[in-house]
Parts: sequence; C-alpha cells; structure tokens
Amino acid sequence: IRAGTITVSGAWARETAPAQKAGGGFMTIENDTGHPDRLLSATSGVADKVELHTVSMDGGVMRMRRVAGGIAIPARGTVELRPGSFHIMFMGLRAPLRRGESVPVALRFARAGTVTARLVVQPIGAMGPDGGHHGHH
Repeated sequence: IRAGTITVSGAWARETAPAQKAGGGFMTIENDTGHPDRLLSATSGVADKVELHTVSMDGGVMRMRRVAGGIAIPARGTVELRPGSFHIMFMGLRAPLRRGESVPVALRFARAGTVTARLVVQPIGAMGPDGGHHGHH
C-alpha cells in the first residue's frame, strides 16, 4: 500500500487463540522522501486499544514496552516491524484474529498523515507475512 511518501508492504498479524486478548501486527514501512517521518499511532476496530511496542532485553528476559513518541522512519529509509522488535500491539481484542482474515489498521504518521493497511492473519507460529517459520536452517 502506498500513500504519498510512505509505502507499507508485507503487513501481517499473528492468529490468536479464542481467549487471547492481545495480538501483534507487523509490516515493512518505507519512506520515499528526503525527510524523516514518524509513525505516531495506530488504530483498528478489532481492538479496544492499539499501541506501538518494542521488545528489549532486560537481564536476559524479553520485555515488551510501549514506544514513547512513535517509531522513527528515516529519510529514504525502511523500518521493519517484526517479531522481537518494533510491532503493533492490539490490546483488548474484540474477537480472535483468524488465519486468512485481514485486519484494517489506520497508521498515523507525523508527515504522511494517515495510511490504512490491511494485515493478513497468519498461523500462530508465523514469523513473516508468508507464514514462514524462520530459524530452520
């Protein structure tokens, strides 16, 4: 999906279990301009709240935390939202995310404005938009 200066590709979410109240969304964001931009927030009708999160290591323990001030998208650069890094966190899911469905998410950028992406739901253990499992070499 291209909207002005921002291109969103490979957007996907991970399938959730029926009782699960949170889910993750991932994508690649490309900025085609000479000006940096910033992903400020995301919203979606599938959840009560949507936050931008990152994962940090704290004494060998992976911790998710909310990103304050958004995610910087460098000028003529690309940022990958992926498992174990920056991602979109759906909190208070209104229904499970089911494989094969697509989830609309409105992404709000500082410069580019709002871009609506559709995240295709992949199997629970997926590590990428094609449902692939990385790490099997």
